[in-house]
Amino acid sequence: MHFNTYTYLDYNSTTPIDSRVLEAMLPFLKDNFANSSSTHYFGQTINESVNQARKQIADFINADSNELIFTSGATEAINIAIKGVAESYSSKGKHIITASTEHKAVLDTCKDLERKGFEVTYLPVQKNGLIDLTELKQAIRPVTILVSVMHVNNETGVIQPIKEIADIVHKNGALFMTDATQAIGKIEIDVDELGIDLLCFSGHKIYAPKGIGALYVRNKVKLTPQNHGGGHEQGLRSGTLNVPGIIALAKACEIGSQEMKQNQKTISDLRNELETELLKLPNTSLNGDSEKRIYNITNICFQGQDANVMIGRMKNVAVSNGSACTSAVVEPSHVLVAMNLSDDDAFASIRFSLGKYNTLEDIETVVKKIKELTQTNFKYA
Repeated sequence: MHFNTYTYLDYNSTTPIDSRVLEAMLPFLKDNFANSSSTHYFGQTINESVNQARKQIADFINADSNELIFTSGATEAINIAIKGVAESYSSKGKHIITASTEHKAVLDTCKDLERKGFEVTYLPVQKNGLIDLTELKQAIRPVTILVSVMHVNNETGVIQPIKEIADIVHKNGALFMTDATQAIGKIEIDVDELGIDLLCFSGHKIYAPKGIGALYVRNKVKLTPQNHGGGHEQGLRSGTLNVPGIIALAKACEIGSQEMKQNQKTISDLRNELETELLKLPNTSLNGDSEKRIYNITNICFQGQDANVMIGRMKNVAVSNGSACTSAVVEPSHVLVAMNLSDDDAFASIRFSLGKYNTLEDIETVVKKIKELTQTNFKYA
């Protein structure tokens, strides 16, 4: 699908709003505008809609309604979760474990806690992007209070063995958190089955608007609030609720549940076509595990090229050379460097992330443009 003449393959950065999601939220922007915390009938009617949405989203991940906290997005949810655990459980210990390939929202939050006296272990990853479970077992200690490992990596699509990680964490008496931003809506998530204590995600990755997200907090987990002022969301996230966003998120989850299997088939076929064609080019290679990954991403190294230059010259194609949240920083992807790529190869890598509105024409357009850009270096049969 073309957006204002753009061929868009940057769905991991953000997604367009599904028209059905927009339709569901519009009444709450226009007519049903009351504050859901107000005690009058108008406000309480809106509150009922919020409660229904909360239950719908909680059901999507097999959680209870009272375990779901609405936030402005995954970054805020991550901050509330990690800092909240750190303060609540510091009497037990001040050790946190995460992975070197996490999103900057996790890494920067952990760096902040290090400045406040906490110890953080950043697990290395193997060349395929997966953590080594033996290294996790060796790193975890009696004073470890939290292990946070991303479900699906935003740059490579690598899927970590969440259930196995959670089992190790719980056997050692710690809490397990996962950033599921790139997993939600694409693959089934059951927080009970996977053993997840805290889970974060954003709406704008699943065809809902920006500015809405959620934090799942298992009932047994105690978090110290990080902001104050009204006691909304069980005291964990004070502030007037973004009702239109909440309604939109619930609708996006509903659609995601209904269309997940079809999307998986359609998008994976397109991704595989794109990947097959691009890997035919000399001096190209796949970054990440070819099997243990989500179906909508391919991250390819075009050795000897400058990905930023390539992206800049594809004026009508939207792709990425890393996380959109750090794309303004001129440094190699920390994810790819952690996977033992050289700086040069990391700078030569492009992430193609597909979505449900992509077509075969989009794939053909991108393949053609990539070939045109590299033809001075590559010879084709």
